[in-house]
Amino acid sequence: MRRTTRVRERFSGRIAGVGSASGVRVVVGRWDDGPWGPFADLMVEDAAGHRVLLAPDERTRDFVSATYTFDEVVIAPVEVRDTQHGWRVGSGPLALDLTIGGRTPVGVLLGLVPARVATSPAWCALTDPVARVVMRGVRTRGTAGQERREWYGATSARAVTALAGTWHGRDLGALAPVDPPCRFGFSSAPRRPSVTDVVTTIERGA
Repeated sequence: MRRTTRVRERFSGRIAGVGSASGVRVVVGRWDDGPWGPFADLMVEDAAGHRVLLAPDERTRDFVSATYTFDEVVIAPVEVRDTQHGWRVGSGPLALDLTIGGRTPVGVLLGLVPARVATSPAWCALTDPVARVVMRGVRTRGTAGQERREWYGATSARAVTALAGTWHGRDLGALAPVDPPCRFGFSSAPRRPSVTDVVTTIERGA
């Protein structure tokens, strides 16, 4: 039997996960380095559980939708830029301003681990049982779509302290916990709104 070749790809950047009083939860992926260079993508789940991927191009759409699960996929320019107080995010039906504060207690603990160790799949596998207990819905390793395996190696986390924005023209309301957990893949964003510095490793068949 021919053995399938496995390929690992690493994406380095930051993930923002926030909830809102309207029930809409948003995960922003801001990727500074990876196989394709810098890009950003957005995952949105509304109060009814409808899951939407906003991707900047077909390559991103195909890769992300093969790894995670969505009810709808939209190709549209995705803008994530720095502001005086945080991030401004925009794409298609989503407009979002995030206010970002200091490091969370979890972020302080993450900073104690050398980045080379914290981002390795072996370390992610070791910390996964702890993450499940400490942060409901959060996993640091798991099986993704199309028999892919994935590891999240976090190195820091900062609190999101406020948001303002709209989804399909409707006001999102005030910042709220990411609750219930998002259902895009095997792991949700942390319940506490935050921006996490992370290296995501995805292993797939060649």
